[in-house]
Amino acid sequence: MVRQGIGDQHRLYHDTEYGFPLATDAELFGRLLLEINQAGLSWTTILNKKDNFERAYAGYDIDRVARFNHRDRARLMADTGIVRNRLKIEAAIENARRLREIRSRHGSFANWLDHHHPRELAEWTKLFKQTFCFTGGEIVREFLLSTGYLAGAHDADCPIFAKVKKRRPAWLRG
Repeated sequence: MVRQGIGDQHRLYHDTEYGFPLATDAELFGRLLLEINQAGLSWTTILNKKDNFERAYAGYDIDRVARFNHRDRARLMADTGIVRNRLKIEAAIENARRLREIRSRHGSFANWLDHHHPRELAEWTKLFKQTFCFTGGEIVREFLLSTGYLAGAHDADCPIFAKVKKRRPAWLRG
């Protein structure tokens, strides 16, 4: 098997994921988890561990992660395939619990995001800080850009811009 170079890895993410709207709560939760884990690290580190995160966090199944217990925390802290930061692990579990509450009120994470869209970045950041753990301005900005809730993931002259636009991201609907 030929391993992709760092440039290829970033290009693949840029061309197929960054700025494209996500369809499911698991995808949205997964992206939030990755953005939180990127704090203080390079995006290359996160891309290298992306598949491991999905496996370690039960395919980003919100209900399963919300039920993680002390054994799961210990398993995650011992997993060299992910970022082993106690605060980030605790944030993932607590955010899954909070997302269950959001789903009970709004039906889904996506509905909650759509309910609050559009907003300026400062308003989004305030909302995320009130709602979730471990979400600062840069984490919120990248989450919203990468999921299509804020414009700016791609410049208009980027060949991927037209592909993203065809998927009708929230910033285009707003």
